[in-house]
Amino acid sequence: MSEFRLPDVGEGLAEAEVVTWHVTPGDVVQVNDVLVEIETAKSIVELPSPFAGVVGPLLVEVGQSVPVGTPLVRIVEDTTTDTTRHPVLVGYGPTTAPARRRRRRPRPPAASRPLTASRPLAKPPVRKLAKDLGVDLADVPHDGEAVSRAAVEAYASARAQAPAESTDVETRVPVRGVRKVTAEAMTASAFTAPHVTEWLSVDVSHTVELAGRLAAEPELAGVKVTPTVLVAKAACLALRRSPELNARWDEAEHEIVLSRAVHLGVAVATDRGLLVPVIRDASTMSLRELAVALAEVTTTAREGHVPSSSMGGGTFTITNVGVFGVDAGTPILSPGQSGILAVGAIARRPWVAADDTVVPRWVTTLAVSFDHRIVDGEQGARFVSDVAALLCDPGVALTY
Repeated sequence: MSEFRLPDVGEGLAEAEVVTWHVTPGDVVQVNDVLVEIETAKSIVELPSPFAGVVGPLLVEVGQSVPVGTPLVRIVEDTTTDTTRHPVLVGYGPTTAPARRRRRRPRPPAASRPLTASRPLAKPPVRKLAKDLGVDLADVPHDGEAVSRAAVEAYASARAQAPAESTDVETRVPVRGVRKVTAEAMTASAFTAPHVTEWLSVDVSHTVELAGRLAAEPELAGVKVTPTVLVAKAACLALRRSPELNARWDEAEHEIVLSRAVHLGVAVATDRGLLVPVIRDASTMSLRELAVALAEVTTTAREGHVPSSSMGGGTFTITNVGVFGVDAGTPILSPGQSGILAVGAIARRPWVAADDTVVPRWVTTLAVSFDHRIVDGEQGARFVSDVAALLCDPGVALTY
């Protein structure tokens, strides 16, 4: 009998939480069949089996966090299967081609599943939501199929409105995974880099109009160019004239390190917390390439499957707080970066035109935070002014 231990999946992993078991004791598995999903500080990862054989006892429960190297499951190996082993994840694992799927036990009829299942079925993001809300999935009414996000939210809402048995009741949510890493990183950033934030409101009517026109362009067919994409493009252009905001502070060498490429971090709110996947070499991308990359990292982040290679090495970050209806905010720098741009809600507001008339325009507020060790106030102001000028009149990009 062989033990399958939690590996380091190539991102400096220290610990991970078991999210979903894909096998039960007695199942027959082949090499590379998925055994379990784990949640790391960056994403949800499927772990394939390095052995062929019969699944023995599951050694870690769903929801339990364990350090790297902890035995997860025991498998009685099938010594009659000839496999060639070489790593598929850092630290462990054979692979075979083609990979074969494990034989699954027949599912009981839908009516009997609630009685026979050891725990309700639910997707990992739904389990995470239930955990954050302090909801036991076994208590959520459902039809025998997987528990939905809407069902969890409805149950939590009904419970919140029910009369409390005691006024001395509180809910405790364990801080782990993405939430833990984010808290540590933001605390370190806030108390290491001296933050300064500058604000600027801007008429972005022409940018909104441009986004609408680009939807009809043949070369952009199938690609959605949102105002956020145009903000990202404007930021990349503006960083050419303010490279200090695309830099980092090297404490050991007492040097400012300027980056020639813009590796653009994009803050994404997910069920697991805030993730900041990185679009590498964003400054060299065409508008179409940038739009595709932005849509891809946003989708994969929300699904919880961001590859570890996309989660580090950012040099500048943008965050769109406007999607929550917020006018503006004071963003905290991502660790190791000297600048971050927040974009507020784009809304119709009265605007004083050049001839002193008041007209309705699409307006937003930009906020740039920067590390004052690297960036002076004048440099920060020039950057946010350049971004504003590009969004006010996209034609200004021809001068860059």
